[in-house]
Amino acid sequence: MLLRQQVLIEDWLVEYLKFLSEKYDLSYSEVIRLGLCAQFDEMITLAYPDIKSKIDKKKFLQLLHKSENIKESREELLKAISAVYFEARKTIEARMAKEKKAKHR
Repeated sequence: MLLRQQVLIEDWLVEYLKFLSEKYDLSYSEVIRLGLCAQFDEMITLAYPDIKSKIDKKKFLQLLHKSENIKESREELLKAISAVYFEARKTIEARMAKEKKAKHR
């Protein structure tokens, strides 16, 4: 479920988010969600090597670049974005479960 949140963002970051939104024809919110999910996934897997992610970042970037020029790859890109959300959620849930387990010791 998506919840509306109010977040303050530096102007230079707003410019970049708008740039990405226009370049890849994604909504501003989508770009923010995608960036947060990808970055949290990356940071958690770096901090906790036992938590593995199945996001293939190189493949995702290739799809992103491909979707700039080819309309048919748009559906493929949207599926990949959903996969990023799904995998990031699993990674975050694993991290939270680890924290919960540590608290109960």
